Amino acid sequence: MTELLNAALVLAPIVVPLLAAGAGLLVRGRPGAAWVATAGAAGMLAAALALAVTVTAATTATATTQAGPVTALGGLLAADALSAFMLVVIGAVALIAALATPGHLRVELAAGRIDATTRTRHLALVQLFLAAMALAVLAAGLGLLWVAVELTTVVTAFLVGQGRGRRAAEAAWKYVIICSTGIALALLGTFLLNAAAERAGASLDWLSLTAAGPDLDPGVTRIAVVLLVLGFGTKAGLAPMHAWLPDAHSQAPAPVSALMSGVLISVAFYAVLRVKVVADLALGPDFTRALLIVLALASIALAASLLIAQRDYKRMLAYSSIENMALLALGAAIGSPLAIAAVLLHILGHGLVKSGLFVAAGRILQLTGTSRIDHVRGLVAREPVLGWCFGLGILAIVAFPPFSLFASELGIARAGFAAGLGWVTAAALLLVLVCAAALIGHTSRMLLGAPAATANGAPATTADGAPSVPSAATPVASPGAESALVTAVPVRANRRLGADRWVLIGALAAAAVVGITLGPLDTLLAQAAAIVAGSTP
Repeated sequence: MTELLNAALVLAPIVVPLLAAGAGLLVRGRPGAAWVATAGAAGMLAAALALAVTVTAATTATATTQAGPVTALGGLLAADALSAFMLVVIGAVALIAALATPGHLRVELAAGRIDATTRTRHLALVQLFLAAMALAVLAAGLGLLWVAVELTTVVTAFLVGQGRGRRAAEAAWKYVIICSTGIALALLGTFLLNAAAERAGASLDWLSLTAAGPDLDPGVTRIAVVLLVLGFGTKAGLAPMHAWLPDAHSQAPAPVSALMSGVLISVAFYAVLRVKVVADLALGPDFTRALLIVLALASIALAASLLIAQRDYKRMLAYSSIENMALLALGAAIGSPLAIAAVLLHILGHGLVKSGLFVAAGRILQLTGTSRIDHVRGLVAREPVLGWCFGLGILAIVAFPPFSLFASELGIARAGFAAGLGWVTAAALLLVLVCAAALIGHTSRMLLGAPAATANGAPATTADGAPSVPSAATPVASPGAESALVTAVPVRANRRLGADRWVLIGALAAAAVVGITLGPLDTLLAQAAAIVAGSTP
């Protein structure tokens, strides 16, 4: 009976979004259909929390740092503390995006940028995306993990290209081509690691690979690890295969951008962490440490240089995601229990804050009609709650206290200096400061000052003198080739969109609470960190 219940808990994070997708198709076209998807996300988070409680209790009962995973489908799926932690992150970010989705789609429908068919397809694809994310972290072995990550690429490509413009189509194709190249590298690495495992009498199952780690052929494993880290690193947005990320994030609908930045790239990095465990056992920690340090410093330097000259606030958030993935790579390279715990905390904090920021960016785009930074002025005067929350979100993402990214970046820095990687850590921190200065500088120009006349001369105030935004009848000109151009939405028609602001407030509050105390997540985080750091001397 207990085994059946545990198997149901493992399956639930995959089955719940699939059921929500089916229910959404049945009630399509009816009022409130979008809220079915929100209910699915809430159910997924509840299932993830129930599984986390089960896994944590099982590990604690063994009085060790690691217990055997809870399995389902004959061992094809398995959940340990690391899987459960990632499921909690996916569920939390999914709920943030889902709460913002009904309002976002309502405005897009009213503006004529999507039709009812596109809305139905959007809601179903998002649920498939969530199911694929859950499958990736619940996969018991590398082979199924690769399949799940590839599935997310296919599903997300349709969501990125949902817009009707040429840029959306180009971004979708760029995303497919670059990510497919990365996934192909990961597939080749999977074949090589499978060959090394067979020689050692093992399989691609994580437990089997871990047990056989010291016996894996070093030469073959070394090549396999490089291909796997580069392949999954491409999906995580690490340089030099990062080019898809700014285009895809800037063209995707706001709730999709929130999911992509909040969990898609983090789940890809989860794959890197799983590979690192095996690589450290087979090759020692120095090999993956050197590889990850190179990728981390290259990625953060690239993000810093492009953030300085950035003119598009959605692309600005995308480059910030590259910076944060670089910090994850740096923490994984350090590899100590403190560093890995900080990496996992950073995944949670980044997911909460960045998903909220993309929701806010989508709202700003709908209000102003442009994603150009220099065309958005006086946002605090126009939309005080949205403006202040967007500003606080930027402070959170650059690691101001009390938000959790402050604690996680401090943990990575402390672990780096303690591990004798002082020059690497110092260089990374210097680049982080450059990124923070660029983000704060660009955002300050958007938030402060008086609302300026728009680029096409639209009035800056309403008829009663209140701060306003451009009319829906007069789309804002956006001369920048890289910026989004949409029809702005009148203020008075948007009064029902307050849910977006509540979502942003909730995401920031959650990040602040996690920054102060992990509460029940503390034990789960420690157990998850032990799984990754356990192999590092």
